[in-house]
Amino acid sequence: LEMWHLETEQGKYENLHEQLKKDEEELEMQYQERGKVRVWKEKIAALQAEENWRSREKKEEEARKECEERHKKMCEDAKRNHEKAIHFLRKSMARIHEKNAKEEVKTQEHMERRIQAVLSLKTSITSNREKLRALQARKKAMALEAKKQEMKMREAILAEGGNVAKEILLHKRLLEHEKEKQAFREQQKSRKIEIVSQILREKASVHKQKKRQSCTKAIKDRGKLEDSVRWRMRTWQYIEKTCGQSPGAMSQVNKGLRISEKIPHDVLCESGEDEEEGDETLVEPEFPGLWSQECELHKISKEEMDPKQLATGIVKKEVFEKKMEELQTGIFHKQIMSGREQKGCSFYSKPSCIHFKDFDVGQIYKKKVALINASYSLNSCRLLGISEWLKDFIGVRFDPPGKISAGMSCHMVVTFKPMINETLEGEVMFMAQTGPFSVPLKCTAKRCTLALDKELIDFGSHVVGETISRTITLTNSGALGTRFK
Repeated sequence: LEMWHLETEQGKYENLHEQLKKDEEELEMQYQERGKVRVWKEKIAALQAEENWRSREKKEEEARKECEERHKKMCEDAKRNHEKAIHFLRKSMARIHEKNAKEEVKTQEHMERRIQAVLSLKTSITSNREKLRALQARKKAMALEAKKQEMKMREAILAEGGNVAKEILLHKRLLEHEKEKQAFREQQKSRKIEIVSQILREKASVHKQKKRQSCTKAIKDRGKLEDSVRWRMRTWQYIEKTCGQSPGAMSQVNKGLRISEKIPHDVLCESGEDEEEGDETLVEPEFPGLWSQECELHKISKEEMDPKQLATGIVKKEVFEKKMEELQTGIFHKQIMSGREQKGCSFYSKPSCIHFKDFDVGQIYKKKVALINASYSLNSCRLLGISEWLKDFIGVRFDPPGKISAGMSCHMVVTFKPMINETLEGEVMFMAQTGPFSVPLKCTAKRCTLALDKELIDFGSHVVGETISRTITLTNSGALGTRFK
């Protein structure tokens, strides 16, 4: 039994021993696998470290090469710059030497000129001395001769038995009178020369003034010719509307147009009489009696008209005649609303001043202006004209709108054709029911307006030997360029 128990226990232990062996084998296998993995990882790390070391070496070599190349380039640039500096230094030294040589030559020439001036002054002094001596000698000789003549005269007068003092005084007065005569003749000659020069200057100024007046007259006459051609065109349009476009009428229109186009610009610069005659002939109509007689083409007899229409027409005509009489006699209506009388201008313009700024001669400029009714009730206005000195350059197109309510507006177009490069000022005049008013007009040529950004240059406090700089800006806000020093 004991043996059987021992065998059974031994069998149990054998199984455990076999399991232990198996576990030990498995542990050894795991240890071997872990060792292999560790070795593989170490090999990989060694390879990576070797690669990193090689890449670091490559980078160091590349950096060293770049540094060497940069150093070489810097050395080459330094050599090149040194050569350039030597070249420019030689040039500047040669320029300085040339400048010094020129200055030396100038100083030598200046010294020579001064020496020559001193020598010429010396020679002139010596010559003047000689001349003075000669003049003194001549004066002495003339005084001796005068004394001799005086003695001779005295002896002759004594011999004749006359008054010596009286005769000598008369002789002296005669000599003084002759001297005064000579001085007066010389003064007359100089005065004549001055008068002739003054007359010539006056003639030249008159000639210039005539030229200027002829140019302005030519400009005015050009405007007159344009007006006459415009009236001629209006008459032809009226003929076309009333008589129909017949072939004969159309040929006459074309003929009139060709005549108006053939007017040369040179005709404007002719004499005043020819221009007046030309204006008179141009103003005449093509068909006589067209302007002198009233057109009766669309006249309707009073019998055919309705009596109501006749009455309204008569009333309208009477109102119109009254208004015209009031305007012609200068009677204006006072506008009173809710016990308040309007004072001031009944219309105001937008813009308040018609300003043509920075214009060019030969161009055409247009501006649209609004006239707003600032009165308390209905009002109307009409164009009277513009300033006389602006008629050659300014044209106004204004269609009277009739009655305008308070706050409403009408428009006009102002055209400016500059022919001279000068600033012009004037006004456009209107007549309203409440009285006249005007819109100021201004035309300014291009000009330069210079301005500095600082009025005072303040350097503040500084030490002796210190250099301080300040910047000043010069601005030209005008439309005309200019030079400055």
